[in-house]
Amino acid sequence: MNLNFDIDKKKILIIIGAVIFVFIIILAVGLKEGRRGSVHLEIWGLFDEEEVYSGFIKEYTQSNKNVAIKYTKKSIVDYEKELIDALAADRGPDIFLIHNTWLPRYEDKISAMPRVKEFFTPISFQETFVDVAYRDLVKNDKIYGIPLYVDTLALFYNKDLFNSAGIPHPPSTWEEFVKDVELLTKRSSTGEFETSGAAMGTAENINRAVDILYLLMLQTGTEMTDNQHTRATFNESIYTQGKTLNPGKDALRFYTDFANPTKSVYCWNRQMHYSIDAFAEEKTAMMINYSYHIDTIKEKAPYLNFAIAPVPQIKDRKFDINYANYWAFTVSKKSKSPYEAWRFLMFLSKRENLKKYLEKTKAPTSRRDLIEWQRNDPELRPFASQVLSAKSWYQVDNQAIEEIFINMIKSVVLGEATLDQAINKAANQVTVLMRR
Repeated sequence: MNLNFDIDKKKILIIIGAVIFVFIIILAVGLKEGRRGSVHLEIWGLFDEEEVYSGFIKEYTQSNKNVAIKYTKKSIVDYEKELIDALAADRGPDIFLIHNTWLPRYEDKISAMPRVKEFFTPISFQETFVDVAYRDLVKNDKIYGIPLYVDTLALFYNKDLFNSAGIPHPPSTWEEFVKDVELLTKRSSTGEFETSGAAMGTAENINRAVDILYLLMLQTGTEMTDNQHTRATFNESIYTQGKTLNPGKDALRFYTDFANPTKSVYCWNRQMHYSIDAFAEEKTAMMINYSYHIDTIKEKAPYLNFAIAPVPQIKDRKFDINYANYWAFTVSKKSKSPYEAWRFLMFLSKRENLKKYLEKTKAPTSRRDLIEWQRNDPELRPFASQVLSAKSWYQVDNQAIEEIFINMIKSVVLGEATLDQAINKAANQVTVLMRR
């Protein structure tokens, strides 16, 4: 009797032990899942509405039950201030947008992409995305952002005005551009512009005027900064093929000549309507701008007969140079779940998902393997054809530098400074920014 009791007691203890063991396992797994299950990612965007991402978020969270994602569209007007304040107060987003020129200022605020198998390596990133994205977003073999698109400057032109002037094709070189401007510009007997050949020459009433000047400088071979990014060099002369040239000053002269009444290409002044409005009103035949203004023009002038062509290039060039302007998603160093945040961005940047994104937004692709697909779109073809040759330049503070360039252009147009004085002053001011 006592023997049986001892055996039953042992069985009971074994059962209790087994139950406790299972409970501990369940508890441990539960704690682990609890840690994973509490992942909440907040995304701050700028230009896209929430519905652009809702399908991607739904698909991702259905496959990753432990993740919840919230997307918020912010205003471009105060975005950077709000972002900096939020990050400083540890209440910022996990994923946010940076402009392609922002890495110098935001590197210490970003959690770089983890170096694990399921993520991009610097090599695979370069193979997937266009070169300018690699140059802007990869530093010291660390990836700091993923671009969903890359926009470039292209030529918007009024087909009716071109037809009336007997010009069969848009200009492909700046020499052709100058000739077309002279043919297209019409002035009244009092000297006022009835039609401007192009929105070029000034700063304040031309949308993205500074970007156009950046483009011209890069196309002419201007070195914008030294290799160490310690000083601006866009004002410096270079010696090549037995000649001393100053490509930065030449680009500034070429641009401001369009606002110089003594030049044959004079077609614009500070009294003209804002460039986008002037183009929509058929007051100017050409403007240089980005793809996101296609809809702007259509909204302002639904019946305007316009088309888009690649931006003009230097004649007899060895290769094309275009100017890039885009935003990329990155992950905050303050994020509690940086790994999961990068996982979602990897999901978003997959070819099939990025293609859906581009179909919704009508933006030019950042992925190499979608370029041929976009070349079938009449409106996006020029931008898709330019993205491989797109460039940018190192800007320690893009907004401050833009203001410096605006003042440089204004001082030349108003006759307050010579070309040399204006460009040297601007270079010194940018150098001061770089050495802070």
